[in-house]
Amino acid sequence: MPRPATRPALLDQLPPPLPADRIIDLNRPRGDLHTTRRYTWNDWTFEAPPGVFLPGGTSRMIHERILDGRIAVRDRRYAAMGVGLGVEAVAAAVRGARRIHALDVHPASVESAVRHVRRIAGDQAASRVVPGTGDLFAAVPDGTPLDVVTFNPPAVSRRVSEDPDVIRNVCAGAPLLARFFAQLAERELLAPDGEVFVVASNTADLRTIVEDALTAGFTPEVAHLHDWRDGVLTYLFRFTREGRA
Repeated sequence: MPRPATRPALLDQLPPPLPADRIIDLNRPRGDLHTTRRYTWNDWTFEAPPGVFLPGGTSRMIHERILDGRIAVRDRRYAAMGVGLGVEAVAAAVRGARRIHALDVHPASVESAVRHVRRIAGDQAASRVVPGTGDLFAAVPDGTPLDVVTFNPPAVSRRVSEDPDVIRNVCAGAPLLARFFAQLAERELLAPDGEVFVVASNTADLRTIVEDALTAGFTPEVAHLHDWRDGVLTYLFRFTREGRA
């Protein structure tokens, strides 16, 4: 696992955002968002109601690591931020997470995630799911200890649609991450040995995202870097709180 030695070194390594026209071209929304669709992964089938986004390759970077244990959730309190269809919630249930906070600003996404955990992992697993609808951690009480948090945020830095559902899922931008890290820190939501995993690519403002995490007191490292061979570089960052892990 590559880990930059210093914060300035990490910031220097991060690429600037791709040109605006390239970002828009890469993130053009599909025309079926407002229909019912199906998604299959790991031999699990999920039904996506209208408005619930289907996971892509960047989301699978989280799903695979939860399922194979590289992101350890067994007997830990896990929060799936932007849970969407609920694939990571199902994977965490199968891996034996003690508690799963299924968080999303979109009510239909939270309902979908809970439904898929129950259908695929069973009623006992579903009893460990805590659904939460609202902006970021609004549904989580202050001081709730979270051992693991994952987030594949809608951090694309350019507006790619006027559809509010597309904006919510794709291009809210780096300011959303600034609030995400600030809430984790100010509301004492991360356990002393807690880990935060965030996926972001150079379609977003990577340096601003990491700088905002540093400002909130988090220590960053690169857990994985994927080169899609089309100019897009996707980072899986791991963050911990200074003096806590």
